Amino acid sequence: MNAINIKDITKKFKEVDALSGISFDIKQGEVFSLLGPNGAGKTTLISILTTILKPTSGTAVINGKDIIKEPLDVRKNIGIVFQEPSLDDLLTAKENLYLHSMLYNMPKEIAKKRIKDILITVNLYERKDHIVKTFSGGMKRQLEIARGLLHTPKILFLDEPTVGLDPFSRRNIWEYIKKVKKEQNITIILTTHYMEEAESLSDRIAIINKGKIIELDTPENLKKKIGDEILIIKGIVDDNRVRSLDFIKSVDLKNDKYIITSKEITKNLNKILEYVKRIDDIEIRKTSLEDVFLKMTGKKIEELDE
Repeated sequence: MNAINIKDITKKFKEVDALSGISFDIKQGEVFSLLGPNGAGKTTLISILTTILKPTSGTAVINGKDIIKEPLDVRKNIGIVFQEPSLDDLLTAKENLYLHSMLYNMPKEIAKKRIKDILITVNLYERKDHIVKTFSGGMKRQLEIARGLLHTPKILFLDEPTVGLDPFSRRNIWEYIKKVKKEQNITIILTTHYMEEAESLSDRIAIINKGKIIELDTPENLKKKIGDEILIIKGIVDDNRVRSLDFIKSVDLKNDKYIITSKEITKNLNKILEYVKRIDDIEIRKTSLEDVFLKMTGKKIEELDE
């Protein structure tokens, strides 16, 4: 069963196509990541799905509710953690959540119990009466996730949930996202430009660039599309002969290095080396999501961010 059905969504800002004919489905209970550089269209798509922006054309159905025809019903079924901080720093953790409960007209006793339960989930119950401005960046993010879950949404949107956090805090947030998925049994849509984050958390990943979905699959299947292993050689290579080998997926020359992908590099290394005339440097490693992104777009994600 699908939690979200996206149907040919397009968004134009004057002459700029921010999104171009986006269509895909998100399954109920999965963690689905939109992976792409800054300006790729990730936040624009999330803003449309959460009814903050209207699409130029197309629509989406969220938990059975159309974002154009039934925006208020959509909002009742979703939680959002924005990329930009949106907590009140002068209130306590508990007061921030109570304010949120009032916006959703939650009965006082139900809200009180839910606030306690969700603060325990994100390991902030002991800090419930502390002013938020005393919290670290990671703790604030945990509280924002708690707030997004407070009204028991069916679907949670996380827009760049770990941007600006140190590596330790980032991994803590990953653990809380995994915990939330397991305990709350909800669908999570995550936008990120961190490869490791997408690979660690996602059941499926859509790679988005320049407003278009260029690949969509599980992390493992995405990597298999370009080969399980990568051989990098700096030297003199007869690339046409290597490319003709039936087990080779691709051969590319980038920065004076030959990048060779295959399912069985290690097993067939000697056959490849028959067509290598000189080796200055050589490396074999497992395929990563970064390799997939480079292959699909021609650039690393950080190069597109610039």
